[in-house]
Amino acid sequence: MDYKNPDENGYYGEFGGAFIPEMLYPNVEELQRNYLEIIESQEFQAEYQDLLKNYVGRATPLYFAKNLSQKYNTKIYLKREDLNHTGAHKINNALGQVLLSKRLGKTRIIAETGAGQHGVATATACALLGLECIVYMGEIDIQRQAPNVARMKMLGAEVIAATSGSKTLKDAVNEALRDWINNPVTTHYVIGSVVGPHPFPDLVARFQSIISKEIKEQLYEQIGRENPDYVIACVGGGSNAAGTFYHFVNEEEVKIIAAEAGGLGIESGKSAATTFLGTLGVLHGSKSLVMQTKDGQVIEPHSISAGLDYPGIGPFHAHLFNEKRGEFFSINDDEALKSAFELTKLEGIIPALESSHALAILDKKKFNKNDIVVICLSGRGDKDMETYLKNL
Repeated sequence: MDYKNPDENGYYGEFGGAFIPEMLYPNVEELQRNYLEIIESQEFQAEYQDLLKNYVGRATPLYFAKNLSQKYNTKIYLKREDLNHTGAHKINNALGQVLLSKRLGKTRIIAETGAGQHGVATATACALLGLECIVYMGEIDIQRQAPNVARMKMLGAEVIAATSGSKTLKDAVNEALRDWINNPVTTHYVIGSVVGPHPFPDLVARFQSIISKEIKEQLYEQIGRENPDYVIACVGGGSNAAGTFYHFVNEEEVKIIAAEAGGLGIESGKSAATTFLGTLGVLHGSKSLVMQTKDGQVIEPHSISAGLDYPGIGPFHAHLFNEKRGEFFSINDDEALKSAFELTKLEGIIPALESSHALAILDKKKFNKNDIVVICLSGRGDKDMETYLKNL
């Protein structure tokens, strides 16, 4: 089965599609018609790959975490997306989409952000390529991610607070979609995750697939084999995970593990573990698993990490879950914090709270001594220092 490519209507199995207001059809259809031809062209790839190498700093290292490996009696490698320019994997997609939107003749870029990393990455790409940038961010996230808000403003972006609902990521997406409906001709919406109407889940996954492409090359270089036994990543909407899984999903010998944000616990009413709590529904333009009431009202999610605080999951991941191709775990706030402090003390690396959920899998699952386990370290922990300090 081909897990990584959607069908012509943007469906991964029963998940995906494009459920959009009429006003957005011209934009979304323009993207659907042109995105593959543009991003696969020689000219686009030459410019994009040059920027990834000389501006972003790729390839990011695949680091053998000796101390962590000793503790868990297995072979753990960390894919160091935290070492990218701007401090997370988000720049891979932001640069790609802003380059794409320039070729579509757009002059204005909008984005949503939770943890702020996608907002910073989009603001960075817009500063580099000379486009206007507006970032929507939940009012609560603006407070808990102040350093990233400052960076976005310094980069020339306008940051607009989403003050409805839970005032977090879901509400920022709502505001960005409203803006796009009102400004369809000049504006491109750089969605930061593998969510939204087709072709966004596929577009974002393709830009992030550089992660798994490099893992294959780097593993081969280091140990003489391309495929690990396990790949692990955290999933909110799921862009770092889609990138980490992309080149492995069709290779059955590689086991795939996704870490969702359990918040205060699945039964607590304060969680963001969509595969445990979600049902089939439509959110932000695609059909997927959504945390919702019986009559379809979205349930407010909760996570200690702003980047995983989302009541849905991308259709790519919903399909992996549904087909049992991926194993999904719910990681509570306390477990993520414990793993963050452990990595910091054992390896001298302060991870983002999002990535800490992936690291917490090490306490949940027993690995064999000779297993090759690759964990995506999706971002660095600077933005989460306030939370870490409160829990020291």
